[in-house]
Amino acid sequence: MHAEIGVIGGSGFYSFLDDVEEIQVDTPYGPPSDSIALATVAGRRVAFLPRHGRDHRYPPHKIPYRANLWALRSLGVQQVVAPSAVGSLVPEYGPGTLAVPDQLVDRTSGRAQTYYDTGAVHVAFADPYCPRGRRTVVEAAQGAGWQPVDGGTLVVIEGPRFSTRAESRWFAAQGWTLVGMTGHPEAVLARELALCYIPASLVTDLDAGVEEGAGVTHEEVLRVFAQNVDRLRDLVIDIVGALSAERDCPCPHALDGLKLPIELP
Repeated sequence: MHAEIGVIGGSGFYSFLDDVEEIQVDTPYGPPSDSIALATVAGRRVAFLPRHGRDHRYPPHKIPYRANLWALRSLGVQQVVAPSAVGSLVPEYGPGTLAVPDQLVDRTSGRAQTYYDTGAVHVAFADPYCPRGRRTVVEAAQGAGWQPVDGGTLVVIEGPRFSTRAESRWFAAQGWTLVGMTGHPEAVLARELALCYIPASLVTDLDAGVEEGAGVTHEEVLRVFAQNVDRLRDLVIDIVGALSAERDCPCPHALDGLKLPIELP
């Protein structure tokens, strides 16, 4: 019933661990997306949670984000690796590219995005991702033969629809490089629990404004992700093995001096 590292899988990434123990976790925010699978990977205890549920029952705007992060934290997780499918806003990052963004822009609406439902408490979020974890992902990807994109801005849209061409061109004009639907509020909720949140974004498509044609389709996203899922799975295993057990990054101190939303286990 304990894990050091959490993996929140994205679209098509539900089969990650072998020889697992499945557990149900209750949280103050209701049940998480699915049962959590516990296993030992590369000598580390890992908890895997399918972001959308194994049967993809939760669309991006209905995912129980607060329950998901809380459930992992209650098991002892301190570092969260978050692979996901994203679209590219620049033609240089074609399908199959691995990107490790360092910035995030929130364009969602209506999602519960904090544990602080009462009181005026403000958590620093200038740099939304764990810098040590990001470096680990980049180095592990390079060692596995990827050519990862180190840095960039992920704009998170509400979904479940894809962007219009005008929206896509507007995002690109701001200098943003990736577009997705699930990176927020995951990252900020992880920060509010003093977790290291570590993105690993697989480009599945060029967004609508990048090129002419029919635009992005659901089938295209799942097809490209499926083509790369085994390779991405192997990379996540490498990342888990490479993550430092000593968190010498700012993340453990995110809540220093702040009143906690509820008692942390």
